[in-house]
Amino acid sequence: MTSSKRTVTPHEIVERALALSTADGCVVIADEQSGANLRWAGNALTTNGVTRGRTLTVIATVDGKEGTASGVVSRSAVTADDLEPLVRAAEAAARGGAPAEDAQPLVSGVPASPDFTDAPAETTSAVFADFAPALGESFARAREGGRELYGFAHHEMSSSYLGTSTGLRLRHDQPNGTLELNAKSPDRTRSAWAGRATRDFKDVDPTAMDAELAQRLGWAERRIELPAGRYETLLPPTAVADLLIYQLWSSAARDAVEGRTVFSRPGGGTRLGDRLSPLPLTLRSDPAEPGLESAPFVLAHASGDDSSVFDNGLPLSRTDWVRDGRLERLVTTRHSADLTGLPVAPAISNLILEGGGEQSLDEMVAASGHQGPALLLTCLWYIREVDPASLLLTGLTRDGVYLVENGEVVGEVNNFRFNESPVDLLSRATEAGRTERTLPREWGDWFTRAAMPALRIPDFNMSSVSQGV
Repeated sequence: MTSSKRTVTPHEIVERALALSTADGCVVIADEQSGANLRWAGNALTTNGVTRGRTLTVIATVDGKEGTASGVVSRSAVTADDLEPLVRAAEAAARGGAPAEDAQPLVSGVPASPDFTDAPAETTSAVFADFAPALGESFARAREGGRELYGFAHHEMSSSYLGTSTGLRLRHDQPNGTLELNAKSPDRTRSAWAGRATRDFKDVDPTAMDAELAQRLGWAERRIELPAGRYETLLPPTAVADLLIYQLWSSAARDAVEGRTVFSRPGGGTRLGDRLSPLPLTLRSDPAEPGLESAPFVLAHASGDDSSVFDNGLPLSRTDWVRDGRLERLVTTRHSADLTGLPVAPAISNLILEGGGEQSLDEMVAASGHQGPALLLTCLWYIREVDPASLLLTGLTRDGVYLVENGEVVGEVNNFRFNESPVDLLSRATEAGRTERTLPREWGDWFTRAAMPALRIPDFNMSSVSQGV
């Protein structure tokens, strides 16, 4: 084996790519990923495995008379022999492209990560050492209780190495675990779902989740048909997360200034400073949030309305998007901050909503349905945007909608299609429960680090009956 074929460490890949660059500026991101998974069906494990992968992104910048152009090329399974063609492809893309609208000087002056030259962190099937036996116990209990468990557990470790021609050498390790558990009656007429997000599977209890699902399947033994309409509704943390993540994704400052979003002020400007909720709600992101830690610097593999490759390495800190019910920040890159005159506030990959509530979801259920029927949702799915000007979303309920009367769940009702704006929901929410870590059902493939309370909405719009399950 020649030396060019030997395994090259991520930090060496970054250094070699930077050394090969002849562009005016260069950013290199090496992402090393390892994953482990378990899958099960009908109360029995079906598959398990581990994966490994590497992706290298090279961003070349070229200064010209009309401005700075950028070229971005990403490839997987990169070896030492692949480096020069990859770097040259990024440079060719930059030299052949128009000036980048978001061009800024590359970030500099950020202290290097002390572990930049260390080997990447890895996950293995050992991450399930305590979880797997507990899952086996859940299978036994489910069989005894006449229900079947389906689902999967996935754990991933991503080590990202960022190097730039301006001297940045940064590294971040991101563990990410998800667990989805679905319980079904043997005749498949009843179904219930629960999900968890975790960093290491030490804080998830499948037996407790199975007990929760057993209770919900019990509720579903009585079926009640309800028409479409507006109902007092309890949105659990997972549903709140799905709605507010989409709100965050829709909060680019430039779009708001240009009058294209729900955060645009009629007649011009933005709604910054407006009260969005009568409750003292604070919606924030913080890379140092305990249990939800994320990259403390920008890792941008592409430019868009809310991201810029020129911002790679820019330090991140706590950002309040909504503070005490008022709109506090919109997402800005350095470029869009210059355009709008607003503070720089890059996107951060976690989201926390706090409203000061201490009530659990069970306690909120006990206080519901005394003045008329109330609904308890399990989760939302197939969420799509209808109108960006109001951020009106549509979607379906799934895996259980329950009727609450006089503080007790009395049965399961049919599923619905809903039409609601998360911004409008915040203005109508009358109670926020206790904030807890949650797994978004709809967006869990892209965004898992969230902590939300349940919300009470007095008039949630169930626009039509759905046959979805």
